[in-house]
Amino acid sequence: MGYLLWIFGFMGSHRFYYGRQITGVIWFFTLGLFFIGWIIDLLLIPGMSRSADSRFKSGPVDYDLAWILLTFLGWAGVHRMYMGKWITGVIYLCTGGLFLLGVLWDYLTLNEQLSDVNRGY
Repeated sequence: MGYLLWIFGFMGSHRFYYGRQITGVIWFFTLGLFFIGWIIDLLLIPGMSRSADSRFKSGPVDYDLAWILLTFLGWAGVHRMYMGKWITGVIYLCTGGLFLLGVLWDYLTLNEQLSDVNRGY
């Protein structure tokens, strides 16, 4: 999954996926540190994956699918609808992911949101 998100890594999606919010924000605003850090990350993904596996637990709402939906359709709120958050999903759909600021917020918090949703099951 990390390699798939790395394709859009210049937006930091793979860094957010692995729970590295600070560097994810830096990648988001600098296009992966002007694409240089993005290329270096290709070598760092295995270590980031091992670290994230120990922190985040799976459940009925799949992390990988939610991250794919956020990365490719975040502006439309499809990831929020998938998690059962229909109202905010429709709001995202009508506002372009709250003008992409909501998408950035979800990049920052999606792992925690998924943990909370999966705990409820």
